[in-house]
Amino acid sequence: MATQTSSKQRLETAAALAPAIELRGINKHFGAVHANRDIDLIVRRGTVHGIVGENGAGKSTLMSILYGFYTADSGEILVNGKPQTITDSRHALALGIGMVHQHFMLVENFSVLENVVLGAEDSPLLAKTLSHARAQLKRLATDYGLEVDPDAIIEDLSVGQQQRVEILKALYRGAEILILDEPTGVLTPAEADHLFRILRTLRDEGKTILLITHKLREIMAITDEVSVMRQGAMVKTLVTAETSPPELAEAMVGRRVLLRVEKGPAAPGKVMLEVQNLVVTDDFGIPRVKDVSFSVRAGEIVGIAGVSGNGQSELLEAISGMRDQLLGTVMLNGEPLSLRGDDGAHRARLAGLAHVPEDRQRMGLVTVFQEWENSILGYHHEYGKGPGLDIAKAKAEAKERIAKFDIRPANSDLKTANFSGGNQQKIVLAREMEGNPDVLIVGQPTRGVDIGAIEFIHNQIIKMRDAGKAILLVSVELDEIRSLSDRILVLFDGHIVGEADPATADEGELGLLMAGVTKDGHAPDAGPGTVPAHETLIEKNLTQMSPQDNKDKSGLDE
Repeated sequence: MATQTSSKQRLETAAALAPAIELRGINKHFGAVHANRDIDLIVRRGTVHGIVGENGAGKSTLMSILYGFYTADSGEILVNGKPQTITDSRHALALGIGMVHQHFMLVENFSVLENVVLGAEDSPLLAKTLSHARAQLKRLATDYGLEVDPDAIIEDLSVGQQQRVEILKALYRGAEILILDEPTGVLTPAEADHLFRILRTLRDEGKTILLITHKLREIMAITDEVSVMRQGAMVKTLVTAETSPPELAEAMVGRRVLLRVEKGPAAPGKVMLEVQNLVVTDDFGIPRVKDVSFSVRAGEIVGIAGVSGNGQSELLEAISGMRDQLLGTVMLNGEPLSLRGDDGAHRARLAGLAHVPEDRQRMGLVTVFQEWENSILGYHHEYGKGPGLDIAKAKAEAKERIAKFDIRPANSDLKTANFSGGNQQKIVLAREMEGNPDVLIVGQPTRGVDIGAIEFIHNQIIKMRDAGKAILLVSVELDEIRSLSDRILVLFDGHIVGEADPATADEGELGLLMAGVTKDGHAPDAGPGTVPAHETLIEKNLTQMSPQDNKDKSGLDE
């Protein structure tokens, strides 16, 4: 109740001031697509204002107009009560508007300090600029809890730390209005909680936050007001304390949305996927999956829970043939899979295993390809016609999948880069699910996906389970793991540290396991003074490798 009162007081105070942002009658077309339709929006100063809507509803387009990436076809923008024509992002920054994009705009081999000053140098002497920026970063870190080592290299930072750098960049340039586009889409729950603490501090210091997200729980937790967009139009704006997730979901989609997964009990059959004593190293030769064994049966969903960075990515990549395993065996339908080598993923597909990767843009799609080309990616051998491709067949099937999976816009000739993140995810899911695999492994199935699409994707996964498919699911969304899985395995530091029944396991129990604490209150180990057997085997295998093999495995020079 105290939170609601505080929010009410903020809104009453902000109402007496000129809005930080006011949009009047904003329209934007991209050819025949009317992306924004007569948008009116008021964002009050010193508040967190959420904007929600389905993928393709026009949220990002509207924010890109506000940040100067696009120019509206018609309409008016007022910043702090004054009409403005925002020509580019520099102009937006000069007006105090900063933006943190869903996909970060950082130079990975630059330091934090270099990224912050890049394009904002205030002296011809770089040393003077860096010295000034270092002092400013120290102040911002103290004021807003944005701690990050200014000398750290971007590629060595976690995703959450990289996001802090993006926020620091905006604040260093004097942003009073901060736009965040799907800021938690790539964050762990702990990183998301820390981000919200930062946003509350920024708001309490008088900053204005525009938060674009599809996660209704986040909207309810952090925002003061929320605006709903649907099909390019602004449907309504609500005081967050006076609305609810079901009301917001219905406004977003235009119909009632089921916010929970409905599924009957599983009917597990024979073992379809079996992993035995799997050991996998990362690009630097460091073991990330450590002596992991488990099985998945036909007609069941096994969920892998864990904080990002505990071996989930390497596990999925090894099972799908995208990464060589150091030790262990992967069995599909009772037969060992030969996954080593450059064509391991192709052999896995031929054996009946489909894979939805965690990162759709880096591993699931070629974004410069057209939609129909991506819809056959990895399966193009099935569309052979003489020396070339049966393009007519590929396009016809792509159109069928677009209709079945409600991919928007419904244009198979459009470059995949021009689809929203959620619709890109549907393209990957349609391709892998419609191939009728025996085993489906899915990494982060609803990352960056709106509420209506989440409901659809969850239903499709349940349908595959009920059709007798074996499904291995990895997600950092604990609610998703609990609601979809028939069994939950918890991965910590490359080990499976426990198994839980989703019907009885609570968040506290799973959270402790995800932190590496077992039911007896201790982190798993091999006992004092001993070396786990798998570590001895790893050391033996790495020692026996040639120097060139070690170089290839580690990515480092000898």
